[in-house]
Amino acid sequence: MLSNQPLLYWLLGYEAQRKRAWARAPEGALKDFLAVSFPEPDTPLNDIEILSVDFETTGLHAINDKLLSVGFIGIKQQQISLKDSYHQIIKTKDDLSADNVIIHQITDQQKEQGAPLKEVVEALLKALAGKVMLVHFARIERQFLQQACLELYGVAPPFPMIDTLMIAKRQLDKKDVAYDPSELRLSTLRHAHGLPNHFAHNALNDAIATAELLMVQVSEMSDNNSLKLHDLLL
Repeated sequence: MLSNQPLLYWLLGYEAQRKRAWARAPEGALKDFLAVSFPEPDTPLNDIEILSVDFETTGLHAINDKLLSVGFIGIKQQQISLKDSYHQIIKTKDDLSADNVIIHQITDQQKEQGAPLKEVVEALLKALAGKVMLVHFARIERQFLQQACLELYGVAPPFPMIDTLMIAKRQLDKKDVAYDPSELRLSTLRHAHGLPNHFAHNALNDAIATAELLMVQVSEMSDNNSLKLHDLLL
């Protein structure tokens, strides 16, 4: 849990970044997203709308590689909302390596029939306005989404995030026992929490899997009835 001073830094920092980015953003989806204030960090978790998001990419480097697909699903009052789900493959000029295709199962033919990057990013920004993004391993989603916004709008905005990997890491660190980093993988954590196997490396499936993991993580926290947003934020 954050103390009052870091909490103040978080609020002022993200809100100040949002306002500066809004002032620089061109008219359109990004400016509309940035026009909505981020939820305040002391808001009870039950009052927060969350969007669980996952990306499949052509590689791990946001500058050199590209977004390949986006999946997301909404969470309201700690309930996963299947009607608020989305999955879309993105058309990109990058050739897909055989090793990459084996992982995400997206072929060059499917990629060629995908939607333009701008259309997919706009759909994500519209769905994300006023919500907090949920991910597993925030570095990938944050860097790729900021890079996409930079390419499309000339602005790399802030994105407050909840990261199920970091929640798990904090819990393991409290035990003060050595652990293997592989224990922080999404599939491994789901198994450890008694969740069923899922079809991984599909953006929507992974977004749902991450949402389910968060629900279990929250339920196992001793103070889950009084949890606030800042208890889970990065």
